[in-house]
Amino acid sequence: MTIKIIPIPAYNDNYIWLLHDHKNAAVIDPGLAEPVEQYLTVNNLTLSQILITHHHWDHVNGIEALQAHWQCPVYAPADNRIPGDLTVVDATRQVHLEQFDLNLEVLATPGHTLTHICYYNEQWLFCGDTLFSMGCGRMFEGTAEQFVASLHKLKALHPDTLVYCTHEYTLSNIDFALSIDPNNTAIKSLQKSVQELRQKGIPSLPVKLQQELDLNPFLRTHQPSFQDLVAKQFNCNIEDQISCFAKLRQAKDQF
Repeated sequence: MTIKIIPIPAYNDNYIWLLHDHKNAAVIDPGLAEPVEQYLTVNNLTLSQILITHHHWDHVNGIEALQAHWQCPVYAPADNRIPGDLTVVDATRQVHLEQFDLNLEVLATPGHTLTHICYYNEQWLFCGDTLFSMGCGRMFEGTAEQFVASLHKLKALHPDTLVYCTHEYTLSNIDFALSIDPNNTAIKSLQKSVQELRQKGIPSLPVKLQQELDLNPFLRTHQPSFQDLVAKQFNCNIEDQISCFAKLRQAKDQF
């Protein structure tokens, strides 16, 4: 069975990821119902499952309309801020997408929110707002320690894993990365290639995890040489990867 994964644009920069074969579909983080319904209608697909990573409105506002129409299960973390009739999942339980004969593991990844989860298998990572290409989510509810621990879980996945995050933030994240590491030729090369994609209206996602391990500043906070760059850039004392992450996240919030 061939499963296609396509991005459905929503709002200014969200992607609703939709998996489908010739008959069935599943969506991750439907912040809007209308574009999902349009894609399903045009392609004569049945919505079988909805998967949610966290409670923010731009990831959940389409749940109730889609569930009412399709009577499908909604897999989500335990969080009463998420609407709909939920099937609660956590790291102790796989999500089985029966129509695709596909299992997705669940990772608890607090940091962006306290109840954020990610879904993954040996090929794909649907990481919501925990990880972005060349960035990570804002630290709205968690601590730096929690966020670093969550990113460590993602870093441990196979480097060929394709990362499906939910915002088109890549170019602005690259600008920030270059402000910290301006002489990094690999980041400059990536910037050029992503600019070419975006000029053609092509998403910069998904990306291989290996690229993020190599270039994403929020995944390099354990490197002493990178800690030195951050300390020099902000004229501050960086003691470890936690303090490095915290300073980076603070700086990105103000960038």
